[in-house]
Order: sequence, then C-alpha cells, then structure tokens
Amino acid sequence: MIKFLENVQSSSQGQVQLFEQEREYILKHNLAEASVLAEEKEKRFKDAYIERCNKESEEMIAEESPAFFEHPIAYFKEHAGEFIYVESKWFELIGADAVSFELDDVFRTYSVLLGLKLQKKFDASIREFLHAELAKKQDSFELMFSSQDGLWDLNFALNDVTGFSENMILEDAFNLIYSFLFRLAEFTEKTA
Repeated sequence: MIKFLENVQSSSQGQVQLFEQEREYILKHNLAEASVLAEEKEKRFKDAYIERCNKESEEMIAEESPAFFEHPIAYFKEHAGEFIYVESKWFELIGADAVSFELDDVFRTYSVLLGLKLQKKFDASIREFLHAELAKKQDSFELMFSSQDGLWDLNFALNDVTGFSENMILEDAFNLIYSFLFRLAEFTEKTA
C-alpha cells in the first residue's frame, strides 16, 4: 500500500485521488495527510482488462470494455457456459492476481476465483478471515497453496459475502469482491 501511495503521489500534482476504502486505510495508518488525499470520482474498474471466456475450453469469446460491468450478474444464469476474467491495478494493489467470476454449475452460486500473492505462512490468518467473514462459513470457500507459482488459489461464493444481492450489476459485484479482498489483505497484515 505504501509503494502504491508513493507511485500515485509522484505521478500527481500534489493531491492523490483515492477511493474511500484506501483513503481510510492511509489515514488510519498515518501514511499521508488528509489534505493530500481526495476522493476518486471515476469508477474503480474503468481501466480493467476484461475477457469473456468459455468455461469448458477456457478460450476467449471476446475482450469486453468496462461497459460490460453494467450487465446484471444474472447474465451468467443466461450464459452459464461463460465466465469473465478481469485484470486491474486495484487487484494488484491488494495482492490479488486476476479475478475470474462465474456461475457455479452445481451450487448455482456466483463463484470468485483468484490467486492471492501471500506467503504460505499466512494460511491460518487467511482461513480465520474467510471463516469469520463468509456468511455460510462451511463450504463457502476453497483455499490451496500452489508451491509452483507461490500463490494461494482461492475460490469463494460471492453469495456468502455480506452485501451480496442477486440484483447486483457486475460493477457492484466487483466492487464487493474488491472490498472483501481489501479487508482480507488488511487482516493478514494485522496478524503478521
């Protein structure tokens, strides 16, 4: 987070534009003065790279613009054979690799799949957070460390995250995913 703030500060003229969650974090940890922080007016994922893919073959169907985020999440009930793959600087900020989003064929829940860039020693902290934060608690997530790429493979049901609604659009769903992962990163930082 500190490295991110330094990069943003050096590329801006005086004021740093941040979303509320990052702003609160920076002020809470005294990483900058409130006077240099301004609220971001743009959408968080306006620069996201989005691929719509076939679930079976994992081949890209189309590269989508951020306007795709205006679709309701129910899009995946109508297109159950698809998923989206999203890369964003915001996921990098919180130590998450790209995020995939799809409708689970078996449980009919909205699944979030990603790689977490955290060391293996954070196993207990990650699990503690997931058990505490996911409404269903059991079977709401799968977590496995891959020693090949040094990432945690995390899958969780967005339906079990507080704030979820079946009526969400994809933009709201991805903001909820980001907020959840931001809190996870903050929790593991505290318990380190």
